Amino acid sequence: MATESLDFGAIAAWLVWILPFAAALIMPGIGKLSKNATGFVAVGFALMSALSAVSLLPVALEAHEIHDQIMWIDSIGIKAGVLADPLSIIMANVVGWISFLIMIYSTGYMKGERDITRFWFWMLFFIGSMQLIVMSDNLLQVFFGWEGVGLASYALVSFWYRDKRKDHVGTRGRTVLGMLDYYAPTHAGMKAFIMTKVGDVMMIAGMLLIFLFAGTFGFRELLDNTDWATTMAAQGLLVPAFVLLFGGALGKSAQFPLNEWLLEAMTGPTAVSALIHAATMVKAGVFLVARIGPIVFALGAAGIMTDQFFEIIAWVGAITALLLATQGMVNPEIKKVLAYSTGSQIGYMMMALGVAGLSYQYIDGYTAGFYHLISHAMFKASLFMAAGSLLHVVGSRFMTDMGGLRRHMRKTFAFMWAAGLGLMGAPFITTGFWSKDAVFAAVYESGNEWAIPLYIIAVLTAVITAFYTTRMLGMVFFGDKSRHIQKMEEQGHYIHEAPLSMWMPYGILAVLTIGIGIIGLSAEEGLHHLFTEYLGNYFGIHIAHVTAEPSMLPGFLQGLNPVALGSSLVAFATGIGLGYIFYIGRWVDPAKFVNSNILFYSIHKVLLNRWYLNAIIYWCFVVAPLWLARAVSRYFEKTVIDYGMNTGVQKAVSWGARVVQGTQTGISQTYLFVFGAGLLFVVLILLI
Repeated sequence: MATESLDFGAIAAWLVWILPFAAALIMPGIGKLSKNATGFVAVGFALMSALSAVSLLPVALEAHEIHDQIMWIDSIGIKAGVLADPLSIIMANVVGWISFLIMIYSTGYMKGERDITRFWFWMLFFIGSMQLIVMSDNLLQVFFGWEGVGLASYALVSFWYRDKRKDHVGTRGRTVLGMLDYYAPTHAGMKAFIMTKVGDVMMIAGMLLIFLFAGTFGFRELLDNTDWATTMAAQGLLVPAFVLLFGGALGKSAQFPLNEWLLEAMTGPTAVSALIHAATMVKAGVFLVARIGPIVFALGAAGIMTDQFFEIIAWVGAITALLLATQGMVNPEIKKVLAYSTGSQIGYMMMALGVAGLSYQYIDGYTAGFYHLISHAMFKASLFMAAGSLLHVVGSRFMTDMGGLRRHMRKTFAFMWAAGLGLMGAPFITTGFWSKDAVFAAVYESGNEWAIPLYIIAVLTAVITAFYTTRMLGMVFFGDKSRHIQKMEEQGHYIHEAPLSMWMPYGILAVLTIGIGIIGLSAEEGLHHLFTEYLGNYFGIHIAHVTAEPSMLPGFLQGLNPVALGSSLVAFATGIGLGYIFYIGRWVDPAKFVNSNILFYSIHKVLLNRWYLNAIIYWCFVVAPLWLARAVSRYFEKTVIDYGMNTGVQKAVSWGARVVQGTQTGISQTYLFVFGAGLLFVVLILLI
């Protein structure tokens, strides 16, 4: 239901993204009055934005929508508006409430920071930009929010711009293919900005291409009249336009091949990593695909071929999921392991949304992908914030500098295990299990030609995920204290639990991971029912009725795919079992195992070196262009421009001047002779 005038629901929808921007605008003034007050103001406005989002939930639960618009660019008839439908309302609540908890966490994590006002400004600016993406009713407005989150990400990744050694990521002095694998915050921020801009350029090209044919950026308007799509399809431009739009999602969600910026983004404060690079901004690409996916599928149902679009999404997600998971198995930095995991899990979401469009049961894949987005946002934000507490206490980002912390940080230990079990997909008690099982089922049941290879990749990635999560928890909390911790204690710095303002937010999310996980199947069914109504009412996408085969599963598991369920259980057991052998039980020394033969050593080296993709990117897009620029400067500018144009032209002009000067004798007979010779030459030319 669209609104013509502002009612309470429409006002709330606008306030969801306006309130954080308003807070960001007044933050410098608040900082001038009192730096201590900035945190209270930031948390207060984040709470008001979250409350505005939660007030819209009744609209979502009824599968209705609020669509309110105002004139924006009158000359070409473009309106600004908010679209509060089940998709955007649920997403706005995920963003709003996780942002609120992270803002509370930041009051403790950033305590004493000299540039705290700048920190709060950019955090609030980011929240406003992200909610603008979520609530917008058109692509142009989305793009403004898109660029806003990119700018905030750059500013916050580079927040510690003085580039102190403790704020770097990577191992000092380490190189890969001659490239230094050690990055300062300013370098990391610029890398994130440039790599995501590659995707942004693709996105704006896709937007403008669609606008050229459709005459609108509006999501609802694009389906009101689909003649534009028919015309574009006839010219072979429809799928390329949507693939270009997907390019923006590749950048923001750190998907292959634009994934390498996410690892260096860990130079920012851990609160930034939790908010931007785990729970919200990297989900913007997934949200964009969830927003445009039903439009593309509806066009396909109308007879316009769009399968290639969904195939690209599914395979990009699968490749990213496996690629980044393998690297998380060996990295020694805790935040980098979590960053690898984030990109990998987003790959699952993309895979589900991709296979949705390749299946008759679009709603199954759509629900699975979005359910995993919600699930992952909770447990990954919790894990990042808990990791920040560890960094605060231990003073090192390396897991090899930790160990034996469970006796001194019992709350963090318990909450990280709860959130970690969600990431691993612990059976029946975590949201991660149900959402990942839903992805497995959607892929397996899709029935397309790529179903089996995609399914194998999904299950293998799940095994690896359970392994590297157990590895992380084992290295941090089990075994003996590292030499680093022993040295700290010798100097009088003892391990202690994080303060309440820090452990409470990640504790709440960890408890929710288990609490919602216990009723996870019901939650999934509720979300599936909601999206069934929503997609049916507004996009004409309905469930294809098929005859269900008898299930041998127990009563409370009826309706689940037994193959997917069995795969989930086996993947979890295999991954956690291997992790326990190496890193908790310590029955096998990982270092000795890796060095036991050349094959294991080579695999470990390739994974530790990030499949050499990062180094190759630097060689191809940094070193080679700089070499070419220097060559042009040395051999073209200095030889052709400086010598040729300056020295050569100068000598030519000087010689010409001497020739002309030599003809100026002052004798009349000489001038008449030259004039006559010239006239004779002209006559001869004319006669010929």
